Order: sequence, then structure tokens, then C-alpha cells
Amino acid sequence: MEIPKTMYAAVFYGVGDLRYEALPVPTLEADEVLVQVQTCGLCQSDIKKLRYPLLDPPRIFGHETSGTIVKVGEAVENWQPGNRVVVMHHIPCFHCAYCLNENYSMCKVYKEVTTTAGHIPSGGGFSQYVKVPGHIVRCGGLLSIPDLVSFEEASFVEPTNCCLKAVKKAQIQPGQWVLITGAGPIGLMFAMLCRHFGARTIVTDLLPSRQERARQLGADVALDARAVNLTEQIQEITGLGVDVTLLAVPSTQAFTQALDATRKGGKILFFAEFPEAVEIPLDPNILYRREIDLLGSYSSSYKVQALSAQLVFEKRIDVAALISDFYPLSDLSAAVEQAIHPSERTCKILIKP
Repeated sequence: MEIPKTMYAAVFYGVGDLRYEALPVPTLEADEVLVQVQTCGLCQSDIKKLRYPLLDPPRIFGHETSGTIVKVGEAVENWQPGNRVVVMHHIPCFHCAYCLNENYSMCKVYKEVTTTAGHIPSGGGFSQYVKVPGHIVRCGGLLSIPDLVSFEEASFVEPTNCCLKAVKKAQIQPGQWVLITGAGPIGLMFAMLCRHFGARTIVTDLLPSRQERARQLGADVALDARAVNLTEQIQEITGLGVDVTLLAVPSTQAFTQALDATRKGGKILFFAEFPEAVEIPLDPNILYRREIDLLGSYSSSYKVQALSAQLVFEKRIDVAALISDFYPLSDLSAAVEQAIHPSERTCKILIKP
């Protein structure tokens, strides 16, 4: 196919200044690949970067990307135009101290995002074309999409990886009770993964519509996060309390509920990122006497990349059921507004360049 010289992208020029504008299609080095973006998921981390002055502009965000290869550099092997792919924007170096300890998300190379549609490399999925650098091409950052899997479904591979990493880190086992705080796209994905691995789930949320969606998508129990007797309800259901709590919302109240609901010897895993200034008072004797483990899980892991793709591509989890809205790239600002002020039916929002 003939590749145009210009394309459109949603460019971040500062908080409240997101412009849909034309810019040159990225040019390739010999080891790079150009992908025409078909779908890019709108992630909470994208929203945070668009709404707060965290990174210098101009940038093109978006990292839950699926599309079609339209051009490859002369040194690229095993990939060719027409291949349908998922683009992973994080690939570690594999040889630093963090990588050797399988802490891939702490690797300096991993943290340095290099996929780009122009300007400062920042993911590039909110554009019509994105350039994939040689390190990512060579080291497993392109995943081939099977014929029977849609671009929309394939865009879930990266967020599935992030959630799967957390489930593995919490060592969730068959038969365990897991409390999931929040029934947004991430909380619901947690519920699907826990069910896949044989655990039983209790999902809490403020919205009755989201509680109902959690039940429809396989949660064993869905409860009102504001219930004054929430802990008593969870104790009655589980007996001892939950084995693991996955904090999928950045709420200090949710953490307090987790401490009350998690059994002695259980685990609480922080997944959602809290605002920088938040401090949580904690009596250390609660952890000491009840032997509660506090864990954190940030971003994805190369170690579970193949399994996350398998879960999505083989439809072991129903990611398509999470999709509520599609927006054209030109309406990215409206998509962000809907994500910040969701309706009862809002769940996962996908951008279609």
C-alpha cells in the first residue's frame, strides 16, 4: 500500500491543550517498523498524563496499540507489511540487575518509552501511524494477532499483562477468596483473571450499575463499597476474611476496608497509583500481629507477556465484554471527559484512528 507523507495525531501541548493536527509520518531506520494504528485503548495512565503537568510537551500518548505493519526497515527480519500486530511499548534490556532478578518494570530501558508517532517518544498510539524502534522489534515487542482475533480485542494484551503480573505476584490460588476494589475495566479484568485461575471474587464499587456488570462478567459477589457493614458482609461470606485484596482504585478508604476484610496471613496488593501527596496512616502492629503482606505491582512484565497474549487471543477471558465506547481520534478529548465523568454504562473506551 502507498503510505502518505502526512498523518493525523492527537498531540498534547499542555494540560487542557490537546490538538488534532497533521504531522509527518515517521521515517524509519533500518531496524524499525511502521504500524498503521487500528485501535488504541484509553488507559488511566494516559488520562493522568493528559490532565496533570507531569511530562513536558509536545507528546503523543497511547500505548494499548494494535494495528497493521505497513513498512519495515531493510534490516528487519521475520516481519513484513500486512502483518497484524500488537505493539508493546515497554521491553526491558534483559541484562541489568533488575532484569536478572525479573524486576523488568524497574529496568531503565523498560521505563524509557521509545515507540513514537513524533515529538518526544511517548507511546504514539493516539495517531494514525506509530514507529516501533529496533530494540522492541528484535526483542519480542511485536506480537502477531491471529486471524480470528479483532484489533479491538488485541488492544487488551498490554493491560491484561499488567493485571496478570499482579495476580501472579499476589500468588492467587484456586479456591481463594479475592476482594477487588473497583469495578472499572481493571477491576473487572482482575475478576476475569481470578476466575480463570480458580479463585472466588468479591468486587466492590460505588455504582450499582458497575456492581451488576461485575456479577454479569463472573464475579461471585458484588457489594456496595459504601455499605456501613461491608466488613461484616465479607466476613459472613468468607468466614476468615479474604485471602487477597487487589486495590484497583486509589482510595484510602478502600485500603482501610482492605485491612479490615483481609484475613490473618493474607495479602493486600496496591495496583492503582495514588496521588503524590496522599499519606495513609498505618498501625504497623496490624501488619505484625496479623501477618498481613503489603505488595505493589507496577506496569507489565515480560515474563507473563506470552501468557497474557494467549489469554486474550484464545478468548480465555472475554475482553470484548469490557468495551463500552468507541471514539475517533479527533474526539480524544471527549473520550477523556467521558472516562473522567463516566455514565452508568461506561467501561473500556477504545480510540479508532
